[in-house]
Amino acid sequence: MLILEYKAVVKKTHAKAIDEAIRTSQFVRNKVLRYWMDNRAIGKKELYQYNTQLRAEYKFVNELNSHACQASVENVERAINRFFDNCKNKKPGKKGYPRFKKNCHSVEYKVSGWKLHPSKRRINFTDKKEIGELKLLGNWDIHAFPIALIKRVRIVRRADGYYVQFCVKVDNNQDVPVTNTEVGIDVGLEYFYSDSNGNHEENPRFLRSSEKKIKRSQRQIHKKKKGSSGRRKARSIYGRKHLRVTRQREEHAKKLARNLCLANAKVVLEDLNVSGLVRNHKLAKSISDASWYQFRCWLEYFGQKFGTEVIAVPPHFTSQECSKCGAKVQKTLSTRTHSCPHCGYVEQRDINAAKVILSRVNATGGQPGSNASRVAASTPVGHKTCKSKQRR
Repeated sequence: MLILEYKAVVKKTHAKAIDEAIRTSQFVRNKVLRYWMDNRAIGKKELYQYNTQLRAEYKFVNELNSHACQASVENVERAINRFFDNCKNKKPGKKGYPRFKKNCHSVEYKVSGWKLHPSKRRINFTDKKEIGELKLLGNWDIHAFPIALIKRVRIVRRADGYYVQFCVKVDNNQDVPVTNTEVGIDVGLEYFYSDSNGNHEENPRFLRSSEKKIKRSQRQIHKKKKGSSGRRKARSIYGRKHLRVTRQREEHAKKLARNLCLANAKVVLEDLNVSGLVRNHKLAKSISDASWYQFRCWLEYFGQKFGTEVIAVPPHFTSQECSKCGAKVQKTLSTRTHSCPHCGYVEQRDINAAKVILSRVNATGGQPGSNASRVAASTPVGHKTCKSKQRR
């Protein structure tokens, strides 16, 4: 799948209709989830039947396209299946019990409820919510794909406006020059990552660099009267500043992941439990600002796209182990140099860890899924990891 995103040019009437469609989609999702909570024995068929009852009972639900309502039911179904899968696999910690949505930001249509203009620069939503025709701004060449391949259309509301996303059913794999190089990656806070070749990638710290401006804009909100237009504008400015940081993180992670997958045939990294690491209140902000999880998601996505083997190995003792002799050398977090008393090997701490990470796969011939460290199984692309983002 390939997702193409356009900025939508909307007027006040368009924005009001889109917001109403998003609220209706959220209402259907929460009602269906409540129905499942009250009747645990029901299955997929009963959820869709209840959706039909909602359309007959509420006029504003019936005004939304039927496929958009079904998409909301599918969201509930995915949340339920994910919860049961986590329970079955005995995931540590919280299992992700489905929760109600308070602030949804999107509404999703399937193959009906919309019509693309012949120029493919405008889209008309034809359901009774009366969204109407929206002008699309963007550089994506959607002209290259037949309309029959567009399986989903989503309207997304963000702090800086509304966006229209097209989900196109195409093969997104690409042929790249053949290479045999391998690299181990150790992510960190001092550097964004260090590799086994001795290179460091600087940590940009986007949130830290913008934090002063964000806090100033947040203070401006509380200086405005509640319900006033000035307060709404202040909230919009505050939201756009956070959105800018989010986009900076994503573009940075995407660029580095793409370059790594293009330059190497195998990329090895640690199988970190980021959700557990952020429980440390002293390091939570710095870890979130580094966006390790997002970086791994993009690595897996480009690994599948370019045919690069991306493997996650257990993170146990990668910072303590010597990459040359294998002995364990105890170090505190403040110790940034690895100095082995057994073999005399001296190296920067993160580079040594990156070499250890790579050796844990190569020790058994580089087989994905091998238990190189005899602690836990390595993880090849797509196995019990975050889902790859389907973007270009």
